Amino acid sequence: PTNPPSAKNPPTPTPTNPPSIKNPPYQPPNHPIIRFYSFDIATIIEKRHTGFFGNKTTWEITCRRSRAEDFIEDLGSGVILEMVSIPGGTFLMGSPNTEENRSDSEGPQHYVTVPPFYMGKFTVTQAQWKAVAALPQVNQTLNPDPSRFKGNNLPVESVSWLDVVEFCARLSKKTGRDYRLPSEAEWEYACRAGTNTPFHFGETITPDLVNYNGNYPYRSAPKGEYRVKTTPVGSFQVANAFGLFDMHGNVWEWCSDSWHENYSGSPVDGSSWSENDNQKRQRLWRGGSWGDIGRDCRSAYRDWNEPGGRYSVIGFRLVVS
Repeated sequence: PTNPPSAKNPPTPTPTNPPSIKNPPYQPPNHPIIRFYSFDIATIIEKRHTGFFGNKTTWEITCRRSRAEDFIEDLGSGVILEMVSIPGGTFLMGSPNTEENRSDSEGPQHYVTVPPFYMGKFTVTQAQWKAVAALPQVNQTLNPDPSRFKGNNLPVESVSWLDVVEFCARLSKKTGRDYRLPSEAEWEYACRAGTNTPFHFGETITPDLVNYNGNYPYRSAPKGEYRVKTTPVGSFQVANAFGLFDMHGNVWEWCSDSWHENYSGSPVDGSSWSENDNQKRQRLWRGGSWGDIGRDCRSAYRDWNEPGGRYSVIGFRLVVS
């Protein structure tokens, strides 16, 4: 016999184990685990030298260590998607009139305030595409292996804007999160990561850091390798200050916006600039590709294609609010 609990005989508390590796904290169903990761940020610095034979310009690459926050989306069969936390903020979108090789479509410059969101650390890979293409159809069929250059860790390419919308719909249905393409403002804000130079690396780029047509460098940068194909995502092992890789070159990245000749009347809240979700309008792409010259890989450079166009220079990167 035992005495019932009372003020003089309180119940004995049940011991609990603190959270640990073996006893992790409870995670609600379908709730991603946030983590921190480290990466290198590269900056290209212009050096001018005066000598007996005249002036000479060289470009020096420096690196510093940083870290950011992300979460992992499990797509099954060992395939994961890494989504980086992008803090909200205000930035000056577009390019100044003084930027070399700018076009009128990159202006007028205007301030945009972007709410926080998550963005893919890398462009979507072929392994990730295959995993999502195997999910139940929402609106249209998907080719599970559309890319010209084959490799699980290579970016998926030769996918249309309409294909990507279907990809996002399938992934959203599986995860319960609203995966989508970035707005043009979100893309440029994420690419710049606090910089106001033509590239987040600085005033120019080099094939040591970016996959593009190195025969046509930007400004006075030296010529370099032209690979004539895609490279595995993250293979240059350097990121911008937000922790995003390959924002310049490798493959163009679709945005959600429809094409406009310039920024007159554009939103200033970071939202997508589209007319009544008309899927027949031309759609934006950003960032340049393995086949493009240095000028076209700038943070402010913008171009478009038909929503059904499929080319080996076009891929995409995901965002989720």
